[in-house]
Amino acid sequence: MTTILVADDHPLFREALRGVVGRNVPGAELHEADNADGLYAMADAHPDADLLLLDLNMPGAQGFSALVHLRGLHPQLPVVMVSAREEPAVIRRALDHGAMGFIPKSSNADALGAALRRVLDGDRVVPDIAGSAPATAPDEHDVAARIRELTPQQFRVLQMLGSGKLNKQIGYELGVSEATIKAHMSAILRKLGASNRTQAVLMAGRLSVDPEQVVPLDDEGE
Repeated sequence: MTTILVADDHPLFREALRGVVGRNVPGAELHEADNADGLYAMADAHPDADLLLLDLNMPGAQGFSALVHLRGLHPQLPVVMVSAREEPAVIRRALDHGAMGFIPKSSNADALGAALRRVLDGDRVVPDIAGSAPATAPDEHDVAARIRELTPQQFRVLQMLGSGKLNKQIGYELGVSEATIKAHMSAILRKLGASNRTQAVLMAGRLSVDPEQVVPLDDEGE
């Protein structure tokens, strides 16, 4: 049985994808997630799924970070990005970070179905406009490689740090002590090669869709 995972926070688009899957892959087993935590739990529960359709902007994840994290945890899981962001550079970065395809959300049902069948047959689905974009910068690849070394809990801490939360807040939400979060932060800084929280956030921000809009933190929340 074909197993397809869908991660998107928009109910209407998930409903549309369910229809596309039902018409093009009859009998497929379909699982859904609407946020980053649900995505990672779903991927852990179905690591041998045939395909993950991943929205670029998921609550709890910044830009390409979810894709990079998943490629580190489940390199055998085929991932196709689905997004309303259709700029050539965005598509090229998704492919360079390990996506086997990119499907614009503006695609109609027939185009979505055709792309789905091609991906399940092992083909890459790449919009022609991706060829006009330059390759992803080496420093971004370096950051991605470092982030893939983080454990799932360290990655969650880094994502929450990037959203502006302090150690105490992160510990409360994760149900662990502030001392545990500080230990995670030490490990994160070491693995990223960052000297402080601000630098870590800026490094992780290289995987944002719009890195220039990442706002540095002050380090008083340590």
